[in-house]
Amino acid sequence: MADTAQLARQRSPLAHAADRLAAATRSSGGAVRLAEVPFLAQVNVRVDAKSAAAGAVGLALGLQLPLEPDTTVRTGDMTVVWLGPDEWLVMGRPGAQRDLDSRIRSAAGDEHVSVTDVSAQRTTLLVTGPRARDLLSHGCSLDLHPSAFGPGHCAQTTLARAQVVLVARDETRAGFWVLVRSSFAGYVADWLLDAAVEYRV
Repeated sequence: MADTAQLARQRSPLAHAADRLAAATRSSGGAVRLAEVPFLAQVNVRVDAKSAAAGAVGLALGLQLPLEPDTTVRTGDMTVVWLGPDEWLVMGRPGAQRDLDSRIRSAAGDEHVSVTDVSAQRTTLLVTGPRARDLLSHGCSLDLHPSAFGPGHCAQTTLARAQVVLVARDETRAGFWVLVRSSFAGYVADWLLDAAVEYRV
């Protein structure tokens, strides 16, 4: 259960930029939407993908860990991001990290598994709207065309030379999550704001 009192006391890495992100969204006339999605639970999991533990973890989470490189799987408010052949990032609602950690460890039992709460390591920027791909393409070398990087895809890449995890969300018109280390969040937000000037109306 989320500790709402604790969340209320926290200040997100981009709290200072919230008004500017909202202003950029308004000034674009809906072409792009920029916002922080703060405090999402983020739990890093390492386990042999071919092991019984991996299957058990998937059952405990209510989904199968994605095995195809650079893909995601979502159910309800939980998203699992493929980071490597034996590594995933499990994302959930704010405050859910303890519950996720417990479920994963219980499911793995005595099998070897590494579970690390990395929720404080990164924050999440939402980039959506009809011009979201164009905006991100200014600073990302990946081919972001829907045929190459469509919904349900992810990648560890760089945006404006900052290391990020980019997730193409699989809900309709949901855009992208940019997962960025908290120490670089201000820089990436400033870059997005500068790049979004092009879409002012």
